[in-house]
Amino acid sequence: MLEGGCLCGGVRFRVTGKLGPAGYCHCKQCQRASGSAFAANAPARTTYFQITSGGDLVSEYESSPGKFRAFCRRCGSPIYSRRDTEPDIRRIRLGALDSDPGRRPLAHVWVSSKAPWHAIPCRSIPRALSPN
Repeated sequence: MLEGGCLCGGVRFRVTGKLGPAGYCHCKQCQRASGSAFAANAPARTTYFQITSGGDLVSEYESSPGKFRAFCRRCGSPIYSRRDTEPDIRRIRLGALDSDPGRRPLAHVWVSSKAPWHAIPCRSIPRALSPN
């Protein structure tokens, strides 16, 4: 089980199931919503996600048609996002978790929109996977 919350402590949540694959999203919307170069997210099934306190402080903003970003109305901390087309999934903001989620990001997405001041580190390709 994972627990998390917002900066002011007003919103608390729990994830009782496993998180899906984590990733770093570099799209402009995630940059603006996070105030950083990217957002670190991982999906959780809606049935495993529960707001345990401060539900009245959670507000949702429709950042694009059918995509909603949830945040604490008091401190502005991002909590999760959801899409109308995926009602069974909440994308949890990994920075809102209290402890290690047990997942490491598998990919950087929307890299074509990445912040010009951020360098994505390159990992060396293992020799076994190298073309030569």
